[in-house]
Amino acid sequence: MPPPLLVRAARLPFLTGSLLPVLVTAAWWWGQGPLPWGLLLLTLAGAGFLQTGANLINDFHDAQGSDPLNRFATQFSGGSRVIQDGLMSRGRVGLLAMTFFAAAGVCGGLLAGLGRPWSLALGAAGLAGGWIYSAGPLALMSIGLGELAIMILFGPLLTWSTGYVLGGDFFAKAWWLGLPQAWLITAVLWINQFPDLAADAAAGKNNLVVRLGLPRSRVVYAGLMLAPFPTLVWLVQSWGLTPWLYLAWGGLIPAAKAVGIAWKHYADPPAVLPAQALTIIAHLSTGLLMVLGLLLGKWLG
Repeated sequence: MPPPLLVRAARLPFLTGSLLPVLVTAAWWWGQGPLPWGLLLLTLAGAGFLQTGANLINDFHDAQGSDPLNRFATQFSGGSRVIQDGLMSRGRVGLLAMTFFAAAGVCGGLLAGLGRPWSLALGAAGLAGGWIYSAGPLALMSIGLGELAIMILFGPLLTWSTGYVLGGDFFAKAWWLGLPQAWLITAVLWINQFPDLAADAAAGKNNLVVRLGLPRSRVVYAGLMLAPFPTLVWLVQSWGLTPWLYLAWGGLIPAAKAVGIAWKHYADPPAVLPAQALTIIAHLSTGLLMVLGLLLGKWLG
């Protein structure tokens, strides 16, 4: 398979959703003691494989649902479109998803063999979440629970699991460390559902944006985008994390711009495109600044 096609089908640029929480936790753990680099690399690989498999299985199921009906697909929403554009068959996308899920299982097995036996169960929870988000009788994305699933999977569950792998124990602080990224990754999903609304509703994909409608959904979106910043204050004041974490307030700049655009243009799919881009930038910049702040806390105290 040509690399550009794999990048598009797997939506690899979106892997920041899973890799950033792992890096945030690694930066925090490095402040506690030595960083086990081998375990960290396996965790990054496993998390990336799980998200890639989930992206692909989502396209596999949406190919018989909302994607063929979507007239407003963008580079951020509406799936990879490799099936709709005739670049890959639906069966091949499904097989590729299974391949990435299997690779994630190998990473979990290696971590278990290296003294982290709960890694298999944690990885299985991530796989199950990614699977039932799109598939099966539940299909969380269609019953209004998909947003909550993404918030947990790409936030606290991921940072908590990474804390276990790196430290060999389960830390409450590692769970809450994932909350800023959880708000923002949910906001990414949320705003991406704005241009998809008509197709999702027609296909019976009754996510929360479909259920609430766009006027009310923009209010929730604003809350999701702004929530990480008081959460950072709470993490410093209540959990004793370094005040350098306040550097991540820099993510408020793209977040505020995105909210302003979405508030005004929520019902215009082409006009909401910059808000989609800025939401991803807010997620990325906040996560990277959290990493930087935690590292500075280690080096400068």
